[in-house]
Amino acid sequence: MTDPLSTAAPNNTGGISLVRALVLVASLTSIVLVLWFLLVSQQDPYVKAVLKLNGSKEKGAMLFRMNCAGCHGINAQGLVGPDLRNVASSRRDSDLIRQVVSGKTPPMPSFEFEADGMADVLAYLHSLD
Repeated sequence: MTDPLSTAAPNNTGGISLVRALVLVASLTSIVLVLWFLLVSQQDPYVKAVLKLNGSKEKGAMLFRMNCAGCHGINAQGLVGPDLRNVASSRRDSDLIRQVVSGKTPPMPSFEFEADGMADVLAYLHSLD
């Protein structure tokens, strides 16, 4: 017969490791969420200024013809650059603004419109939907 006092106690290190791993995952997830929230909530002041304005699609069409039609076509149908008809319904305004001013998709150059000019271009893009 075995002595109950002489048997080794079960090893709980697996349970402790699991708890530590879960705490670590929860902590990392919290940090990532806080950083993401901070990045999203601190919107670019230029984008904020543009979004506060009501642009003129007529002025935007003129700016588009002068700056964008060479690549996107006179009717925004696409040439070297993509077709922009319906682009405002598939992209957020803030993303469209950032794309125009950053030129982040080569070979597109960056454009430096004043906020009211960018609001006009945005109004024109909305008229293409």
